Amino acid sequence: MPELPEVETIARGLASRVTGDVIESVWLGSKPEPLKSTASEIVAALESRRIAGVRRVGKHIVFDLENENGGQSSRTVSRKSRQKSSKASAPSSSTAQWIVHLGMTGRMLVCKPGEAIEKHTHAVARLASGRELRFVDPRRFGRLSVAHGFEAAGSEPLEVELDPFIKLFRGRNTPMKSALLNQKLLRGVGNIYADEALFRAGIRPRRRAKSITREELTRLYAAIQKVLKEAIALGGSSVSDYVDAGGEEGFFQLQHRVYGREGEPCLVCKTPIKRVVIAGRSSHYCPKCQK
Repeated sequence: MPELPEVETIARGLASRVTGDVIESVWLGSKPEPLKSTASEIVAALESRRIAGVRRVGKHIVFDLENENGGQSSRTVSRKSRQKSSKASAPSSSTAQWIVHLGMTGRMLVCKPGEAIEKHTHAVARLASGRELRFVDPRRFGRLSVAHGFEAAGSEPLEVELDPFIKLFRGRNTPMKSALLNQKLLRGVGNIYADEALFRAGIRPRRRAKSITREELTRLYAAIQKVLKEAIALGGSSVSDYVDAGGEEGFFQLQHRVYGREGEPCLVCKTPIKRVVIAGRSSHYCPKCQK
């Protein structure tokens, strides 16, 4: 599943490519799973809207939309969209947000109209520039929705200050790895970067959050910030289906110190990396470097 660095990379790539462009029409596929809002809500909110900007909120990509020249947005719904819903429509506001969650295998691509449409394409937004925004998701865990004033739960790990960060985990009896993956506490951090940050901080993933000292949490805070920034700089980690908005892979997987390295020697002490399952998720750690 794309995590914060991957979603940040995609959002930045989309922002550089489509900001200022206008969504002229929207096609939605026949599969209901990707739609968190109804088809008519999505079409009404997107059509004839200018893309004012693209940003990341947690693991969500947020397209900030505004009416083109102050006019009302089109409410034309494609034939397949009408089959999905004939009831609700988006509120008539001058601004809206198109919210994209990539799930496990979702991709958001900027394509030329002549490019072949992939089998698992669930949405196509045709732009005034002649290009297309395409949402592709083979496993259909991704979600498309629209909102006004979208907000996500949890603290932003690249913005939260040290003391509020420490308070997030005080008194919690859950394993530290599980606490890091709790999006209601810290949004955007997933399996890869939790493992990598815990290694750099010298903390085992099974340790109960309430047992972690302030000194250790301070190290973890710095490690999370550092690993996320490094990953963003390298375009994220391509360990499965992830590619950026231009279809390019990231390179941070080449810098992984524990994630996906079960049985391989620790890059610091040469002890074999171990893998354990915590709350159904694989966790990788060095039994010597992490306490």
